[in-house]
Amino acid sequence: MKKDRTRPVYIIGHKNPDTDSICSALAYAYLKNQLEGGGYVAARAGQLNQETQYVLNFFQAEAPVYVADVMTQVKDIEIRKTEGVRGNLSLKQAWNLMRKLGVVTLPITKERKIEGLITIGDIATAYMDVYDSKILSTANTQYRNIVETLEGCLLIGSEEDYYNRGKVLIAAANPDLMEDYIEEGDLVILGNRYESQLCAIEMHAGCIIVCEGAKVSLTIRKLAEEHNCVVISTPYDTFTAARLINQSMPIQYFMKSDNLTIFNVSERTEDIKEIMGQKRYRDFPIIDKEENYVGMISRRNLLNLKRKRLILVDHNEESQAVDGIEFAEILEIIDHHRIGSLETMSPVFFRNQPLGCTATIMYQMYQERNVEIPKKIAGLLCSAIISDTLMFRSPTCTAVDRAAAEALAGIAGIEIEELAIDMFSAGSNLGSRTAKEIFYQDFKRFSVNGVEFAVGQINSMNAIELGEIREKLMPYLEVAYTEVGLNMIFFMLTNIVKETTELLCCGPNSDSLVRKAFQLPEDSDSYELKGLVSRKKQLIPALVSVIQQ
Repeated sequence: MKKDRTRPVYIIGHKNPDTDSICSALAYAYLKNQLEGGGYVAARAGQLNQETQYVLNFFQAEAPVYVADVMTQVKDIEIRKTEGVRGNLSLKQAWNLMRKLGVVTLPITKERKIEGLITIGDIATAYMDVYDSKILSTANTQYRNIVETLEGCLLIGSEEDYYNRGKVLIAAANPDLMEDYIEEGDLVILGNRYESQLCAIEMHAGCIIVCEGAKVSLTIRKLAEEHNCVVISTPYDTFTAARLINQSMPIQYFMKSDNLTIFNVSERTEDIKEIMGQKRYRDFPIIDKEENYVGMISRRNLLNLKRKRLILVDHNEESQAVDGIEFAEILEIIDHHRIGSLETMSPVFFRNQPLGCTATIMYQMYQERNVEIPKKIAGLLCSAIISDTLMFRSPTCTAVDRAAAEALAGIAGIEIEELAIDMFSAGSNLGSRTAKEIFYQDFKRFSVNGVEFAVGQINSMNAIELGEIREKLMPYLEVAYTEVGLNMIFFMLTNIVKETTELLCCGPNSDSLVRKAFQLPEDSDSYELKGLVSRKKQLIPALVSVIQQ
């Protein structure tokens, strides 16, 4: 895979992340950055539980960045960096700039804020459909624009001033007739006739344009100055000058400024697609979070959008993945669970091992690549193994997990048993948490043969604490069942010391499913499952087996 260093790769665990999910993401991001020189970011798809927060605090590690979803955003599209132009740019300059850049829309900006848009269609309309002889002054046209458009030179007056009063006319008649239609403030296009120039000035014209580069006498210049009449000389003939002069008008007069469709860089591409399809124009301005103009996009840009790139750790099921996973590009999966329902667009590096913890796989990968494990990373990985294997009591725990944890504890300089007690105590200290917070703290969804269900779990070394949690959760189960919209929900209250789990359940057929899975009496109304502590290796396989039958 060719590395694009301009775009980060997020290493992320499952929703409702546990200690393994968080610590493995941090450890793998460090390893990948050491090996490849950067670009990898540890991320999380949910809030930290108390056990994980304790571990991060203990080893002084920063939490992974929170990523709510990985849907593509406007900033993932190739934004065309068309620079904003000033509002008093002439139509001619705008036209030439569009041709040079190969675009059909220009954004008008002021101090980086979007003021409006001008399109080739707007320029064509301004040129073809305008019959008002006063439009040059109505548009408040700067003399600088008129001089540049006519490729002329200013003889009397200031280029910074504006033509904002009167009409445009051609002095084709003799001076006697001119007196009948020249009004104060008019712009008069004329030739080299001294009498015509003099008449226009004496009739208080605002500006005279002398064509074909004709010489303007000192007398005319002096009179023009005395009458505050601007004098411009152009090499063009009167016909060409009259045809070109409307191209000097400022684009701000013709720009669209009302009801503009503007997108923010953080908006989702799925949301803007439909909006773009409903609009008849082609290009759309983009702004950043400060509402500063960034660039332009068109429908064509959506074809080249860059999906967010992910490495998944500690899960491989779509139902457990961060929202929007179907819009992301998955590069790798590192996991220790059953192979689930996730599909990828192309082949990926997929490492799945029957171990008790993803952190154990991380430890192996450091060893395989001969990368020294820092003390902090060692502590995080050891904590993850302690958590996932319930301090080696879970049936998912293997000799490989135990050996890895002991080696990591040596590097980190910690006592496994002491750390485990503190971790599990922090994790089960839920007195201040609401029932909803407890319920979703470690909550995973599953789908088997069209049956969708979820299992939450709390581990504790204290039976009294588990009883208090049970009392808090029981009234909430029905509410949670309605909220999640699944066929069934289950919750494991696991006593690590006694190695037992009390299983709570809700939903049609949930009770009969538990009785069949664990061969319990039909009249059972509470389920204490001795020897059962693992969701992954004990509970889920038993439930799945009955569902598949």
